[in-house]
Amino acid sequence: MTSMADAGTGGFWSGVRPYLERAPLTALFLGISSGTPFTLLAATLTNRLAEAGIDKKSVSAFALALLIYSFKWLWAPLIDRLRIPFLSNAIGQRRSWLWVAAFAAGAAIVVMGAADPGESLRPVVIGALLLGFAGASFDIVIDAYRIETLEPRQLGVGSGMSQYGWRLGAFFTASVALAVANVWGWHWGYWACIPFAFAAPIAAIFMGEPERHSPPAPVRSIAGLLDAFWRPLADFFRREGALIVLLFVLVHKIGDTLANLMIRDLLVELGFTKTEILQGDVWVGFLALLFGIFVGGILYARVGMKRAVMISLVLMAVSNLSFAGLAAMGHSFWMLAWTIGFENFASGVGGVAVVAYLSALCNLRFTASQFALLSAAAAIAGRFLTGTTAGGLIEAVGYVDFYLITTAAAVPGIVIYWLMLRSGLIDRSIGSAGTAGEGDARAEG
Repeated sequence: MTSMADAGTGGFWSGVRPYLERAPLTALFLGISSGTPFTLLAATLTNRLAEAGIDKKSVSAFALALLIYSFKWLWAPLIDRLRIPFLSNAIGQRRSWLWVAAFAAGAAIVVMGAADPGESLRPVVIGALLLGFAGASFDIVIDAYRIETLEPRQLGVGSGMSQYGWRLGAFFTASVALAVANVWGWHWGYWACIPFAFAAPIAAIFMGEPERHSPPAPVRSIAGLLDAFWRPLADFFRREGALIVLLFVLVHKIGDTLANLMIRDLLVELGFTKTEILQGDVWVGFLALLFGIFVGGILYARVGMKRAVMISLVLMAVSNLSFAGLAAMGHSFWMLAWTIGFENFASGVGGVAVVAYLSALCNLRFTASQFALLSAAAAIAGRFLTGTTAGGLIEAVGYVDFYLITTAAAVPGIVIYWLMLRSGLIDRSIGSAGTAGEGDARAEG
């Protein structure tokens, strides 16, 4: 009996120990900073606009500010190659960019908080665009720093911790913004979230400059600048099956993105109060996601990255059906809790495997540029459709049919990944981020 208990305890700690290593712990704080600007745009702003009586088409159009994230690959090579004068020499290229991006995000949040949609939408548009650009730039350097500090064996754990951090950032941001806005108004609700943006650069002080970072060649001419943009793309597209991999990345999250970016509008439409949204959406979703990431980590360890991705894609598709159920049932707090809980559980499982896969695809010589391309491609289709057609589609067919459509939209990604898995293309397309160092991301669990 004692030996069995000791073995169980040892097995538990052996599973937990990788999460307590320095690099995965740092990924937790990186995720907190990453989640803050996005949440203020995707959830808090939608809530604020709907409350101000802005029509659905205008509310969904603000999702176009999130579309900036999908074009971050356009300027990611600059963050990969350019050094911040004086600061880069003092603390390193990646950490210097973390501090610059954190201050830019904080300034954009100040602008967003000062805008009032009840008076004019123009300042809100300007603030949303500034925050979108600052948040996307922040993500570029956060992702590069995370991938370069993690060994291949840590990609799954690090992705899980990054997802924990992202949802912690989203949870704290949404909770603080709603709670403060409920008492002192939306201006202070936004401004109270600024400190969360500085979790990443502060954590990087203790972690140091990433050891796997390849110092960039200095850009001293127009030709060097063009090379900074061209070489990361050329490296990726020279790989076997690169176009098929990119197609999968483009389509696999369409259904999930469409479903999530309009959920706050649905909750306001169904008459949920701020308190109900705080409890049923923010709190329940947060706890369910923590459990999902925990299960995702176990799944990743047991079956490996490749099969874990497949399972998570199916789970995320099925979770969209629960949104249709909520829309059909109407104002029910328990249905809200179930819907948000299941969706966040599925997202937690998927976040571990899918983010690890996208990270493993990168070449360490072009980490920021290639991950920016891949992560942007993963969301661009869903965000574009949300910003251009989601509002009109909901008005035309209603919320129930809309969420059934989002479920169907998830199927092509599942089929493409299954074909990649059967052909062995996944193994052949992995980059040096998944193989250089300790472990190999291609290994079975």
